[in-house]
This record gives sequence, C-alpha cells and structure tokens, in this order.
Amino acid sequence: MLVKIYPENPSAKEIAKVVKILQDGGLVIYPTDTLYAIGCDALNVYAVEKICRTRGIDPQRCRLSIICESLSSISDCVRVDNAAFKLLKQCLPGPYTFILPTVRGNKLPRPFRNRREIGIRIPDCQIAAELVRTLGNPLLSMSVPYDEDESEYATDPELIYEKYKARVDVVVDGGFGGTEASTVVDCTADEITLVRQGKGAWPVFP
Repeated sequence: MLVKIYPENPSAKEIAKVVKILQDGGLVIYPTDTLYAIGCDALNVYAVEKICRTRGIDPQRCRLSIICESLSSISDCVRVDNAAFKLLKQCLPGPYTFILPTVRGNKLPRPFRNRREIGIRIPDCQIAAELVRTLGNPLLSMSVPYDEDESEYATDPELIYEKYKARVDVVVDGGFGGTEASTVVDCTADEITLVRQGKGAWPVFP
C-alpha cells in the first residue's frame, strides 16, 4: 500500500490508517528529516524480529535505534545525565541519533532487554512525530539502504514502494526524501563523542 501524507499538515485519517498497520505488527516505510526509514512498533516483539529479518541484521550485534515523541518520553528506556540532556535539548528535534545507556527494567521487549545502549531519535518531521504520537509507543527505526548509484530508490517514494512493496505493509509518500543520514553521537561514557558525521552540525556548542 502507498499512502500519500502531506508533511506540512499530516492528515489524521491517513496517519490513523498507518498506525493501525503498526499496531497489527506491520512494517512501514516513512519519511524522516534525513533518509526514509523502515519502522515498526518497538514494543511489538514479532514486528521487531520481522524488521531485523527484513533488513538482514543481527539485533544482538548491531546498534538499534528508536524514534520517540519527545525528550520527556525517553526516560522509560534510557538514562540521561545532565550533560547529555543539555545536548539533546539543544539538538532535538533534529537530524541526530544519540546513543544512550538503557535503564534497567526498561519496557522494551526482546531483543532490547539485555542491551546496554540504544540509539534515540526525535526527527524534525511532522509525519514521523504524528506516527509516534498516535501509536503511543516508540518506533524501531532503520534507514532505507542508500546506494549512490540508485539513490532514487531511497528518495522517491513511488520507487521505494516499487522496490519494497513485497517486504513492507505500507509506504508513506511524504515527498522526496533526503540523501544524508543522521549525525550519531555516543553519550554512554563520561566524554561525549562523535560516531558519525551526518546531516546534523557538529560540534553543537561553540
């Protein structure tokens, strides 16, 4: 299914249609403020396992990231000290992924349960924000693979649908996507470090 949702004023009806698929354990491709992403309900064990198979990754070895609604909603999953919170408040919503230590007893299912760290994203994208808000849970999120030789299959929603329609349940057409991934920052140690320079500026503070 290909669903058109306008990024400036997302239709509540169309958002609800996509969220129903997420609630049923489906996989969704949707726009963010960086690349298009493949997502699922991060609290649905079946969906998490399915998306990892679809992307061909081992969740025990690869870093996983979730999209959250707001800074106030991340405390159920990760621990944020004062320095990290100051940085997150400065950068989010925005094109950043922050690696943070998980909290003991977090509500995330397998394969998150025994992980010591997880990536947190709050994209500056109304469609992504409305999906998370309406779902009421974080989204496990993985970028659609980007190949410079076939960039249109990661940026043009109609071509993304053509390529992935057999592997996901719905593609959200939110207009042409970007070509630059998020900036990844590790906040798990005493010293905050840059892991990957992406769309987000670094360093943030003068």
